[in-house]
Amino acid sequence: MKNNASTSVLYNANCPVCNFEIRHYAQYAHSNGLPIRFDDLNSEAGEQWGLDPDTAARRLYVLHDGRLTSGLPAFLVLWAQMPRYRWLAQIVGLPGIRHIASAVYDYILAPLIYRWHLRRLRKQPADVSD
Repeated sequence: MKNNASTSVLYNANCPVCNFEIRHYAQYAHSNGLPIRFDDLNSEAGEQWGLDPDTAARRLYVLHDGRLTSGLPAFLVLWAQMPRYRWLAQIVGLPGIRHIASAVYDYILAPLIYRWHLRRLRKQPADVSD
């Protein structure tokens, strides 16, 4: 996987878990001059991805070398672009570990974080228009 191509990340900045993690990666990328762009799905930039907000809120999306990935594969692409995290991409990308990590992300972590996101949305006060 090339490390010099630009990479774009789509994430949900309204999700405290997602925002915390991705802001960490964004600060690291910025500090190291890495060509990685981070787009909040709730912004104008998020609209350019061609994903509806609900679909985009369900998991992480990464566009690298014209290829869109989501879920754990997206994390592997992102980590491979950052020198500090390449070792993590290599370990989690190993066949047995990748299979287990993908299952944990797809069936446990992503659904839990998404349900938490929906619950927070329901608890937000309705926008009152005059």
